[in-house]
Amino acid sequence: MEGASGSGWSVMIEQAVLREISLDLRETFAISSGSTHARRILLLALRADGVEGWAECVAGETPAYSYETTDTAWSVLTTWLLPDVVGTEADDMRSLGPAPWLRGHPMACAAVEMAGWDLEAKRKGISLRELLGANEDAIPVGVSIGLQEDDDALLAKVAQHLAEGYRKIKIKIKPGRDVEMLRAVRHSFPDAPLMADANSAYAMPRDAARLRQFDDLDLMMLEQPLSHEDLLDHAALQREIATPVCLDESIRSAADARLAVHLGAGQIVNIKPGRVGGLSSAMAIRDVCNAAGWPVWCGGMLESGIGRAHNVALAGLPGFTVPGDISNSSRYWAEDVVAPEFEMTDGLMPATQGPGIGVAPRMDRIEALTKRIAVFEA
Repeated sequence: MEGASGSGWSVMIEQAVLREISLDLRETFAISSGSTHARRILLLALRADGVEGWAECVAGETPAYSYETTDTAWSVLTTWLLPDVVGTEADDMRSLGPAPWLRGHPMACAAVEMAGWDLEAKRKGISLRELLGANEDAIPVGVSIGLQEDDDALLAKVAQHLAEGYRKIKIKIKPGRDVEMLRAVRHSFPDAPLMADANSAYAMPRDAARLRQFDDLDLMMLEQPLSHEDLLDHAALQREIATPVCLDESIRSAADARLAVHLGAGQIVNIKPGRVGGLSSAMAIRDVCNAAGWPVWCGGMLESGIGRAHNVALAGLPGFTVPGDISNSSRYWAEDVVAPEFEMTDGLMPATQGPGIGVAPRMDRIEALTKRIAVFEA
């Protein structure tokens, strides 16, 4: 598989430092299951031979998107994962992936695995994207727009982001704020690359007639319209509508992707490495989808610049053919926790060039924002 770690990397993990920081969003981000005003973000650093690898746990504050939360991830990481990681010899990134005995908790596991990828790249003196096998100097990116107060506010946001050059506009929807709202957007922007994201807000067969109306809107895709556990109903819906169904929360592993393909439960997959257990799992899902002719793209989870750096590296891999949700740092944060911050030009996000994730954690800012810390040493 592309991006597999090379031989001769074996190293002992000497230290793991887990921090929780609090970072305020520039504006409230609302989806069908609730609103977010600030993020409680877990940052993990693994140290070996004087080098630190960094990653971010994407678990949210509440179990609205996933059963994993900031607090459950902290518990799993500090009780089970990190005590086992320090003092052990790591041969490659797969050895730092999800523990075979641990049921679930892919977001917590991903933080360990992704920090390991950054560590390996830095020890080899190459960028993370090189280690993964990415070869793009810049990647096309889109932006996600949360639910707005009214159509006028939404139209203003769409106009702003199109003017900024974003190559895909994702609009959050829910029952009562869907077809008519999107029809107004399409009327104002007839050629814009639009898609809608429901975050599991609909159900079959109750909403089948409503969901069929999306076919009139010329959307790139309809993301996660139904429950994250209901691939059968997604397959039934995809047979009824022409709009491609994109799966997000439903796909947590390559096995999930194989089942979705087998059932015909969609046509596109949004791969978020922090959601699926890490970069190795993300690439395995990519392979399954590409073999089936399903496009994939890299979504976002309101990450800081540390998580965003991993996403940029992944999105540059062959097979990621749809612009990802990897917008400017300033889209979400008045001030990010990395230098340099992420800034796209004409809808393209430059690939990072330095070793590892290619951005430096701003330790002064991170320490000032830290709410709790746990240190594990060999």
